[in-house]
This record gives sequence, structure tokens and C-alpha cells, in this order.
Amino acid sequence: MADYQWPWEYNFPPFFTVQSHGNTKEQQLSTWKSLILDYQKHTKQVVLNINEDCAPFANDAISRKLPPEGRLWVMEALEKSANASPIDKRKQQWEIYWHTLDEWSTLLHSWAVANGMTNTVCTLYELVAGDHTIGEEFHGLEQAVLKKALKVLESRGKCELIAFDDNEGVKFY
Repeated sequence: MADYQWPWEYNFPPFFTVQSHGNTKEQQLSTWKSLILDYQKHTKQVVLNINEDCAPFANDAISRKLPPEGRLWVMEALEKSANASPIDKRKQQWEIYWHTLDEWSTLLHSWAVANGMTNTVCTLYELVAGDHTIGEEFHGLEQAVLKKALKVLESRGKCELIAFDDNEGVKFY
């Protein structure tokens, strides 16, 4: 995997202090949101623990880290835009969706239609690790996120989740 290219703000010490001026704070939040989504997508990591003093919330090169209240501020903003969801009640661990679940569901359904996979059962494993999905954005996606996106599709009547033997599958419509 290629090294992640941090935005210039990541090496700017004030970026790691929540700004008080309205417009500056808004811009800072926007940059943090983009950085989190881009970084998680690049590393293909879904779970982010906001208590860990490591990237993306800490930059060892300049000895700076976003304080805990700043981290929560960013994550709650991502939650409002449907790009994150807390895993625990204390809001320490978060699932990050670089595509919202709605967007993931659209990508999955579009792939199924384009590849003639409607009215055919696919295992969830095939979707995230199969040869037919190499190069698709959802290839390598955590199955927990995949299931949530498929449940969105299922609620729209565009697929049906199926359990069989020791596998789980989906039938697209």
C-alpha cells in the first residue's frame, strides 16, 4: 500500500487545537472530516478508536495531537453526516463509512445489475473477497459494514439477505 499523503494542515500545529473563531472552526471541522474519511479509506480500516494517540489524531513528527473533546467533536459531526456510528455507549470506538451506508448500498446494487447478478445468490464472502469484485470499492470491505449496507437495500426491496449452512448470502432484485 502506498504511503498516505497527509494534507498540509496535518503538519500545521494549530490544526490540532480546536479553533474558537466560527469560520475558522467550520473550515477546521470540514478538513478533519475529510482527513478521517480519506485516511480510513486509504488504510481500509473501518474501526477508529478515538482514545489511541496515533494517526490520524496524532502527528508524532510535530508532537501534536487533537485533544479528546476535539476528537469527539469530529466524530459526532461525521455521525451527523451518516459517515460514522459509535460502536460503544461511551463513544470511544467508531465505525467509519467513507461512503454512507446508503451510498454503499447503491454501489452494491449497481454492481449486481451491471454484472447480471440479479435473481442470483451471492455469498457475502464473494462480494468482499471474490474474483468478480476485484477493483470494486466494496472489495475488502468489512462484512459488518457490508451487512448494514445490504440491510438498507433489503429495506428498499432490492435484495434479500439469506442464511444457509455456515454462510450468509444475498439475492439481488
